[in-house]
Parts: sequence; structure tokens; C-alpha cells
Amino acid sequence: QVQLVESGGGLVQAGGSLRLSCAAAGRTFYAMGWFRQAPGKEREFVAVINWSGGNTHYADFVKGRFTITRDNAKNTVYLQMNSLKPEDTAVYYCAADTSYSTPWGIPKYWGQGTQVTVAS
Repeated sequence: QVQLVESGGGLVQAGGSLRLSCAAAGRTFYAMGWFRQAPGKEREFVAVINWSGGNTHYADFVKGRFTITRDNAKNTVYLQMNSLKPEDTAVYYCAADTSYSTPWGIPKYWGQGTQVTVAS
């Protein structure tokens, strides 16, 4: 059974940092990434990384602030979030699929989400 389990969300002050983790179980994925959904808004793409880590793609609103990495030995993807803003408040979802592309389509596999709240 395939599972993606996120961790690392929480409450942080504006300008602070958080690191999200997503551990995959059941199989490995060529592409792993993150989406987010703020209250009353549609889910939106945040970042994606390919198997080797040599290719990454970010949404414009996180470029220079967020960094996606992965550890294939742990089957885990990370999202380091710096200089957080109140508008980054959302539920962050880990996603994974067998292919990498930019833009990344709708991934097949999803985690349950982790809440990130940035206080002003």
C-alpha cells in the first residue's frame, strides 16, 4: 500500500522558517513535490523535484524562499521554507508520481496534508 506521510507543519511568526518532510512508503517515485491549499482557495503547485535531485521547479511565489530536496535512501522529500509570510498559511500536501515535468500535472499519489500557519 502506497502512503505519503507529511510532518513538520506548525505555527511560526512571519519571517521565520519551517521544514516539511514527506516520507513515502510502499514504493519509490521518480518525482515528488508539494502543493498547498489556503482557506477558500484552490490547491496550487509549490515545488517538484526529480529522482536525482538535479531538476527542480518552483512556483514563482516561493522562488528564493523555499527549497525542495530529497533523500532517496530514506524515500523522503523535504521542503525548507524560509522568510515565511502570512500568505503562506495553508495546508501543505505532499505529492508523488512516476513522471517529472514542468509544469507538473496532477500527481497520482497524495498525502493527507500538514497545516502551516504564519502569524503576522
